[in-house]
Amino acid sequence: MQISASMVKELRERTGAGMMECKKALVETDGDIDLAVENLRKAGQAKADKKAGRVAAEGVVAMLSAGDGAAIVELNCETDFVSKQENFQAFAAHAAERALAEKAADAQSLGGLASDGADGETLEERRRALVATIGENITLRRAAYVPRRGDHMGMYVHQGARIGVLVDLEGGSEELARDIAMHVAAVRPLALDEQALDPQVLDKEREILRAQVAESGKPPEIQEKMLTGRISKFLKENTLLGQPFVKDPDQTVGKLVSAAGARVIGFTRFEVGEGIEKKTENFVEEVMAQVREREKEPG
Repeated sequence: MQISASMVKELRERTGAGMMECKKALVETDGDIDLAVENLRKAGQAKADKKAGRVAAEGVVAMLSAGDGAAIVELNCETDFVSKQENFQAFAAHAAERALAEKAADAQSLGGLASDGADGETLEERRRALVATIGENITLRRAAYVPRRGDHMGMYVHQGARIGVLVDLEGGSEELARDIAMHVAAVRPLALDEQALDPQVLDKEREILRAQVAESGKPPEIQEKMLTGRISKFLKENTLLGQPFVKDPDQTVGKLVSAAGARVIGFTRFEVGEGIEKKTENFVEEVMAQVREREKEPG
């Protein structure tokens, strides 16, 4: 059977695979588009499984808001080059749309959602197809839906979509909510206040500081005062309300919010690759390693 350009075009639109890959799949199935789609998806899944172990610490953060809340998604890939590709960024934006529409609580539930395409594929299936098309490991690492409880949902994207922040603010203004979101992006507080700070984080810091003051050789009562002072400093530096406001370091975020008659209900901050140990390689060697691997792949 003769394979027409329109058949190849239809298969590309349905699978996202390359032109030559689509033409080969149609030749192998004697023009049966549905069977070609199935075979390409199976091949794409195999490629995705093969690449799943590779470190994906680059990517983007995508966010969307509506009247009742906002969604934030982190989509990862292996290289900064791929993170700037149109189809990668389009998938991240689409994932955020689905997270917002379905109020997805995490990446796992988001991946299981229907992608809203005509073929009924899930976001996870679409992610696997994107891996096959792009040739890098791609992961839907984090997702969250934040219901609006206050009056304003501040949103801020920083460093080419590498950092995204949502701030839920009661009272105040849209501008204040965005300013606080910008502060969170820049200064990276660990928690809203001392009560919201993970007790394990505080206990670990207290243990470290106690060891430090013990080395001073001062009397125990002096050491306790030193410890109290250093714990207080740690809390001011690492809780949002205690930090000096990035646009006006003479006042804390807490005082800024209080002066506006507002209250920060909470914040969510995603930074691309946060907590992932990224293997450093020579760039040329990294590119050549990927070229060699692709040459080994069938088709």
